Amino acid sequence: MLDDINKEQLDKMQNGNGFIAALDQSGGSTPKALGLYGVNEDAWSSDEEMFALVHKMRSRIIKSSSFKGENILAAILFENTMDKEIDGIPTADYLWKNKNIVPILKIDKGLAEEINGVQLMKPMPELNTLLNKANSKGIFGTKMRSVIKQYSENGITEIVNQQFLIAKEILSSGLIPIVEPEVDIHCPDKTSAEEKLKSCILENLEKLDSNDLIMLKLTLPEKDNLYLDCIKHPKTLRVVALSGGYSRDEANNRLTKQKGMIASFSRALSEGLSTDQSNEEFEIRLSNSINEICTASIS
Repeated sequence: MLDDINKEQLDKMQNGNGFIAALDQSGGSTPKALGLYGVNEDAWSSDEEMFALVHKMRSRIIKSSSFKGENILAAILFENTMDKEIDGIPTADYLWKNKNIVPILKIDKGLAEEINGVQLMKPMPELNTLLNKANSKGIFGTKMRSVIKQYSENGITEIVNQQFLIAKEILSSGLIPIVEPEVDIHCPDKTSAEEKLKSCILENLEKLDSNDLIMLKLTLPEKDNLYLDCIKHPKTLRVVALSGGYSRDEANNRLTKQKGMIASFSRALSEGLSTDQSNEEFEIRLSNSINEICTASIS
């Protein structure tokens, strides 16, 4: 059962205007994220130092006056970020109590090698422990990513089935899962892959229990409004779009053409931010980014 605060968060996620900020770069993608921010690999000598630097970057974003619940519904966190604090307050609590932003946790452990045109999620043997931890930290939901690299009917079916199988475990723990079967923007037959993906998602949505709700995080499609049936499905809380390597301008342009779909951008959100910027420069850059993404999400 959802407690009172989760009901408030559920209402915000279901009915609020805005987008989801993805601040969940993990160990493998953190060096690239720091590099784009202007922090090179010679700035750290251990994973602990690297994660401290990326937490400093994320804290700067979260503490910004423009990063607020009026235009940001939720923020997706890496486990290390969840375990840290902002101004002495646990990150998830800071987001919800200070910013009115719903905290969500990335739970996957990365991607397996490509087989049959897709990269499934690696095994998650400690999933139950992590879900219990997430509940204790005030987390609302989870996010897990796998990737479709090539059009393959069997591969796409397998990737969606894996996502929904784990989603059921997450639902049983009292958390709301974000199912993210990303279609690589360079997929040779992206249109056909997206059509097959949509079909598999709808089949799996029908198999959920009557009171289950999930979110979907999907690549911006080649065919406008392709996922409208998913958006309208009663088991779907929200459908959000990943930027997937598109520039912010391209991602926003594609998003404005998708009815009912909102952003959940990572690289497109932090594009143009730099550790060397003054606070004023940083605030202006981030504010402009947030306003542009929010406008595209509610158009």
